[in-house]
Amino acid sequence: MKEEVYDLRDAELIFYPNFFDKKEADELVEDLKTTITWQHDQIKVFGKTYDQPRLTALYADNNKPYSYSNITMQPHTFEGKLLQIKKKVEVVANLQFTTCLLNLYRNGQDSNGWHADDEKELGEFPKIASVSFGASRKFKMRRKDNHKEKFEIVLNHGSLLLMLGKTQAYWQHQIPKTRKIISERINLTFRIIE
Repeated sequence: MKEEVYDLRDAELIFYPNFFDKKEADELVEDLKTTITWQHDQIKVFGKTYDQPRLTALYADNNKPYSYSNITMQPHTFEGKLLQIKKKVEVVANLQFTTCLLNLYRNGQDSNGWHADDEKELGEFPKIASVSFGASRKFKMRRKDNHKEKFEIVLNHGSLLLMLGKTQAYWQHQIPKTRKIISERINLTFRIIE
């Protein structure tokens, strides 16, 4: 399996552009659209409440909730295709993930702002495995202490990106909006809640 390793300061990124072949990725994205219990939360930004610009879901092998941006999500239990994906990711990552936060970007206007997956329940140096299905989207990164130091990659259908080491401590990432007419994208972010 082809892998690309990116050498960024204080970050460890390993990218597998074809982690799932097209046929399997096509089947998995259709399954996830219909079997996942998607929810549409509201977020508070600078005192104002907005609809989150994407749908989300939380799955785990425990009952630990996950909180970010003043949202606390209660997990559903891993099962079916999602559990199969988790097991395949764990073999390559050589990690045991407890939790998966899923995002459904309905079109190019759905997005995710600058953030790091650095919530305290993820530990000092969180390990994140990000699997993408559907439309390709730009994944942008910038250093927390110097926003001019940037990195960008396109996350394509069936790809896996591992963000390891000190990545979340020193870098932020986002999925920006795009004016292009694009179809849905589903992103699975596996993580370990300690």
